[in-house]
Amino acid sequence: MRRLPPVLLEDGCPRDLISLIRTILAACKEISFRVSQGALSGVLGSTLDENIQGETQKKLDVLSNQLLKDILLESGYVKAIASEEEEGTVAGNPEADYIVAFDPLDGSSNTDINSLVGTIFSVMRVPKEADASNPDIFLQKGEQQVAAGYVLYGPSTMLALTTGKGTRLFTLDRTHGSFLLTQDFASVPAQTQEFAINASNQRHWQAPMQQYIADLLAGKSGPRGKNFNMRWIAAMVGDVHRVLCRGGLFTYPADTKNPDKPYKLRLLYEANPMAMLIEQAGGLASTGEQRIMEVEPQQIHQRVAVILGSKEEVETCLSYH
Repeated sequence: MRRLPPVLLEDGCPRDLISLIRTILAACKEISFRVSQGALSGVLGSTLDENIQGETQKKLDVLSNQLLKDILLESGYVKAIASEEEEGTVAGNPEADYIVAFDPLDGSSNTDINSLVGTIFSVMRVPKEADASNPDIFLQKGEQQVAAGYVLYGPSTMLALTTGKGTRLFTLDRTHGSFLLTQDFASVPAQTQEFAINASNQRHWQAPMQQYIADLLAGKSGPRGKNFNMRWIAAMVGDVHRVLCRGGLFTYPADTKNPDKPYKLRLLYEANPMAMLIEQAGGLASTGEQRIMEVEPQQIHQRVAVILGSKEEVETCLSYH
């Protein structure tokens, strides 16, 4: 099995970008250890605070954010960082070429039940003359990402990574602390009979999604003519990992539950990196109206609808819209 740096070098990945990715992974290895300790580390449960999203912070949210923030800013490889847990961006080395947006611990509500969680990250390039303290440097379309990935903290700790040359899967070898290549190129099957959606929001979905899911649930006797299984981990990183491994459709569509927040997932550090990973593996990723990576960001915490996964099934879903 090959280690991550030689694989990226063979792809022609710049050495400074490889160093930045390794820096992110150094923080993720520490997060993996803290997550694996569970109650033994005293970091389960919630804090008394809310993040900028108005969501109650878990102790591991705060810890994971601080680990990533500190190691990235100290590395000198980043001009600035943006995080789900930070109100604004945080300036780093003004001479650096890269910016990083991340969700430090996706699915953190799962930590208290020992279920899947993960870290999602997106890397973009910026001009050296750009102002490191200006959050507008993050307002780039997803197609401008130079790298995207997630680290999944499960029975094993796995990395899904793309630098635009396909999506690869690596597994953390705890004996010597390296991520080793365990799947050279992930390929999302074009067809599927599996979908993931938070069905408790069904009454709030827009009509096209209501009809699409109803047809899936009708099974073999319905208009689709085949049975579908529903899976839901309640952590985007876990549901997308399943799609990368065996296909499927994952969606968090627009809904009317809160008119001020019709969408759930954040564009810069959730939807865009996952869209890049899925597309590089042969799948599709859409908002229901346009390709996710073509959305022009208006703010760093902007939310969007997400429909991604197996190509033919996403196209079928979009035909309802």
